Amino acid sequence: MANLKTIKSKILSYKKTGTVTHAMEAVSAVKMRKSQERALSGRAYAAAALTILERLSASADLHRHPLMKKDIGSPFKKGLPMSTLKTVLIVVTSDKGLAGSLNSGVIRRAEQEIRSRALAKEQIAVIGIGRRGADYFASRGYDVRLKLENVSDDVSESNIREVTDKVLTWHRASEIGSCVVVYQNFLSTFEQQPTARQIVPLTTELIREMVAGIRPAKGKYAPRTDEVKPRRPAAYTIEPEADAVLTVLLPRLLNIAIFHTMLENKASEHSARMVAMKSATDKAKEMARDLTRTFNKVRQAAITREVSEITSGIEAMK
Repeated sequence: MANLKTIKSKILSYKKTGTVTHAMEAVSAVKMRKSQERALSGRAYAAAALTILERLSASADLHRHPLMKKDIGSPFKKGLPMSTLKTVLIVVTSDKGLAGSLNSGVIRRAEQEIRSRALAKEQIAVIGIGRRGADYFASRGYDVRLKLENVSDDVSESNIREVTDKVLTWHRASEIGSCVVVYQNFLSTFEQQPTARQIVPLTTELIREMVAGIRPAKGKYAPRTDEVKPRRPAAYTIEPEADAVLTVLLPRLLNIAIFHTMLENKASEHSARMVAMKSATDKAKEMARDLTRTFNKVRQAAITREVSEITSGIEAMK
């Protein structure tokens, strides 16, 4: 009977676990839909900014602006080799676990980016958005200069301004040569892709890629067949001058690029957690079902043994 009690206790434990994971699955599903809606609806802002850049490109030499120059150090320190400038690595992860391989995928992608650029630890400055990524790189001796934890699902563009301001400050001081953000790109409920995007130097190609990357193949945010792509005009007369407009616009574009990665990662996080909790719920139900079958077999064997003993006793008495 002790064995039956143990099995019954395990069945109850699995059922309780399944109830908890099912509730977490439902919560993550709601949060995932909200995060996905925010990520996709925010596309209009990036598209409008890209249109402005397209129109300014005929009236201003975009590549003269420091944020769009490949050789960032030269406008500030003549002859400074790019190898002496640091690369800022913005790692976007979650604060919590129970999301499958979400965070480990981002960390592996960040390490892959470091290897592909042949960067030493001394050449990297890490900004961790989310505790998991920041703790990982800090424990391995990297220079984690900024760490943002407990980032809300309702994060706004102004909340990310601190990260953008740090990057711009280091850029103006000729401390950095490039900035790369690593995050999980939301493709669908069951598919997220660890992605690395270079956002400094900023180029029109990178902005186009960012805008295209947040547009689904189907649905109300998908590209329309009758959509007219912006064409570069011959020239515009701009007041104030085009360089002044770029000085205001490009930092905003940098901020919105980081903000979009945050939205994409949030949608990916809740999707991955929903799938992980669904798998856990299904597994808990399967284990409870198997243990119930085992419980019934053990109980039936015990009943059969008792009947056999009673029958044997009666026969012995005869």
